[in-house]
Amino acid sequence: MIKPFFIKLILLLLLSPFTYAEVDPFQNINEKTHNLNQTLDLQVASPVARFYKRITPDFLEKGITNFTHNIEDLSIGINNILQGKFNEGLSDFSRFTLNTSIGLLGFIDIASDLGLTKHDEDFGQTLAVWGVPDGPYLVLPGLGPSTTRDTLAMIPDAFLTPLWLIDHDRTSYSLTAIDLIDTRARYLGLESVVIGDEYLFYRDAYLQSRNFEIKDGEVEDDFDDFDDFN
Repeated sequence: MIKPFFIKLILLLLLSPFTYAEVDPFQNINEKTHNLNQTLDLQVASPVARFYKRITPDFLEKGITNFTHNIEDLSIGINNILQGKFNEGLSDFSRFTLNTSIGLLGFIDIASDLGLTKHDEDFGQTLAVWGVPDGPYLVLPGLGPSTTRDTLAMIPDAFLTPLWLIDHDRTSYSLTAIDLIDTRARYLGLESVVIGDEYLFYRDAYLQSRNFEIKDGEVEDDFDDFDDFN
């Protein structure tokens, strides 16, 4: 079942009066890269993700998801602090500490059971809060939608994860691969919500969702009454 946010997002994409043409000056090369990424996803990423879901027991898949989410909490906490959201940052650090220790390196999400909310922040959002503009829309080979700001933010984000502290290349690469496969597996089936031109849908969906994340969900739309139907 599609969550109300995704339905709202689709409606915004269809009915929004704004245009993203001015932020996509590289549309020609972006479309080519998008098509390349879709081919790689169809031939490699999706089959691997489906195989992963097929052979992985539900309890183990949930544990792996919890583990990868736990790794993210340290970076999320740092970014919340950098954005001036100190209570949220302390909550993130508490989540990381509890789940890493009592939760067996994060395989068990103890923190959520104790009422500590999972947040979603990255350095791209931090730069946006600091006033850095999006810059042109970009599609990165193998990585997908981004902007100039979010692309530059990938560098500090890479150093904000505890994975870089692991002084064993094979282990670090293996954990990164598991994270990527698990993430792709969680989004299997979302291709069915694509409406109209695929490239434009992915572009507009990315820009809308990033705006939603940067403003912590406090965005204006004309669909406030939509929740009455849920």
